[in-house]
Amino acid sequence: MSDDRQAIPLPWQRSDWQRLMQLFARDRLPHALLLAGGNGLGKGHFADMIAAKLLCEAPEQAAEGHVACGQCHGCRMRRAGYHPDLLNIPAPDLGRLIRIDAIRGINAFLSETAQQGGYRVVRIEGVEAMTIGAANALLKNLEEPGTRTLFLLLSDVPSRIMPTIMSRCQKFAFTPPSYAECHDWLLQHVADEQDARFWWQVAGGMPLAAVAQATPEARQLRQRLTELFDALVRGGDPVAEAARLDRQQLSAILEYGIRWLEDVVRLGLSGEADELRNTDMLPLYRQAVKNARVRDWFRLLDYAREQRRLIAQGNNPNPQLVLESWLIRWSALLRS
Repeated sequence: MSDDRQAIPLPWQRSDWQRLMQLFARDRLPHALLLAGGNGLGKGHFADMIAAKLLCEAPEQAAEGHVACGQCHGCRMRRAGYHPDLLNIPAPDLGRLIRIDAIRGINAFLSETAQQGGYRVVRIEGVEAMTIGAANALLKNLEEPGTRTLFLLLSDVPSRIMPTIMSRCQKFAFTPPSYAECHDWLLQHVADEQDARFWWQVAGGMPLAAVAQATPEARQLRQRLTELFDALVRGGDPVAEAARLDRQQLSAILEYGIRWLEDVVRLGLSGEADELRNTDMLPLYRQAVKNARVRDWFRLLDYAREQRRLIAQGNNPNPQLVLESWLIRWSALLRS
């Protein structure tokens, strides 16, 4: 967190923050918290607020609504990117895993007493990306954490975390807020009301993801893919179309495709457009539903999800082959 003026709960996180502060006030704060939920709900912000609260040396001097004073030595060190009592293990790059060496560093960190005399905080992002060896090493730390130590584990896909690790954490599950809960916040980050509602719906109700998808770069990619699938409907060559895509954007391309395929399946099953995320794609969806059976679109959705899983687990499939195979399948169904 670079600016402690932002060290306040996001609007849809207030009740979770109050629940956590009640535990803190009763000295019932657990030694490990699992912050779980989709990417775009603000788990990282929530974890930053917890660290700010615990490492602030004068929290009673924080401005109204804020969780840290922002002025003490502890706040200044944390804001500068280094605090001796905060260990941050970032999420691995796409297609890579958190390996045991990164987790072993926790042992050295916990072997020393807190240099500022308060809490020690270990923050790990992308916990589901740990190797088995790393997960077992973390489990040992969770079993004997020491006093005034808090583990903050962040996960987009908690179902991939070892059950033994899950059982040693208190879980805070973040779910997409209603539009009313995030409306005012969205309007601070996008152009207008129309943009706010549209991108909130496209992002599946995840506000930070909505803002990210509203950026010029993300809009450009989405427009490129819209034109690509329109070209496939009109008989375009899927291999040639795949060659025009940026292979470095494979994960984002798959994510857009998965969301669109989910919409196609919804429309095919219900015939109703009310529950669609991407309402501007309705003409393409109708063409897709018209040309192929829903079960065939399910198979293509499963394929895309499997490729996403392989990337997340570090198996590094060939991006060009994945794109070609995926678009060939799309094209075949659109022309059925």
